[in-house]
Amino acid sequence: MMAPLAAAIMFFLGAALAGNAFGQEAPSEDIQIGLSTDRVSITSDFAGANLTIFGAVDDIDPLISRQGGYDVIVVLEGPPRTTVVRKKTRVLGMWINTHSLVFRDVPASYSVALTRQPQDITDTANYERLALRVENVRLQPLDADGNPQTIEEFTAALRARKLAAGLYVERPGGVQFLSRSLFRATLQLAPNVPVGTHRARAFLFRNGTFVRETSAALTIRKAGIEQRIFEFAHQNGLLYGLGAVFVAIVTGWVGRMVFRRD
Repeated sequence: MMAPLAAAIMFFLGAALAGNAFGQEAPSEDIQIGLSTDRVSITSDFAGANLTIFGAVDDIDPLISRQGGYDVIVVLEGPPRTTVVRKKTRVLGMWINTHSLVFRDVPASYSVALTRQPQDITDTANYERLALRVENVRLQPLDADGNPQTIEEFTAALRARKLAAGLYVERPGGVQFLSRSLFRATLQLAPNVPVGTHRARAFLFRNGTFVRETSAALTIRKAGIEQRIFEFAHQNGLLYGLGAVFVAIVTGWVGRMVFRRD
């Protein structure tokens, strides 16, 4: 009697362990995004625009899809740049820069679109771990050993400045599923969107759990005479500087000749 009973116990124990192991398997879903173009040209009268990115979720679970368990967050992150934040203080009746802090690898812009309200997708810990959403963009001071209170103050000021300039934007509902697997993301480009190589990133969540991430590159550049001047200034800095000085001198001389009084 003991042998069959022991065998039965071992069978059910093995089945339970197998079930747990199966539950811990890596998710099979994958996510892909596609850009209609890898280059966007803007002119001097550019007043902002919406950028549309299409994507697909592969190997979805039909039951989870019917229950609305899939969420997608798409981010367009601008090129990293060194940024200086200065603090003005009133001294002898004048506002002057008295303190400054340098931040490295600051995303020049950050536009994010979500399928739903952030709290309905996942928890705060996941957003912080993935550095998702405006409040979790990693802003790293060059001097990380500085005064913590000063760093916190300047970090908050930098984030607020980016928000006020329209360079850091969140759009709940900006991602919409067109079918069970296809989705469309609409991201906002500010009028002062920086030129350079931007990175589009898509994050897939299933019932609040992060599953996959994918990315694609997008180049934003000026068009027309502005782009030619921009390229010349960066490729021939000395000549551009001498030319600018020459133009300033000629302009000043012409103005003097026109408006001088005999």
